[in-house]
Amino acid sequence: MIDASMIKEHLEVVGSDGRHVGRVDHVMGDQIELAKMDFGSGWKHHMIPVSWVDHVDEHVHLNMTRDEAKAHWVVKH
Repeated sequence: MIDASMIKEHLEVVGSDGRHVGRVDHVMGDQIELAKMDFGSGWKHHMIPVSWVDHVDEHVHLNMTRDEAKAHWVVKH
């Protein structure tokens, strides 16, 4: 299980395929809010669960590809 405190603002989030998903804006409980001012996000906030995180180093690495993450993320209104 990932320690959510390791996930810091502005870290790049990448899929298991190494492709850019977004940048961390905030961690709220068990959800990561991706920054809306990012070309990967379509200029909207998106929420992904911390449970999708495989590991954290200089990036937040997901346990799924970018396309899988984008197919299942939640748009925050």
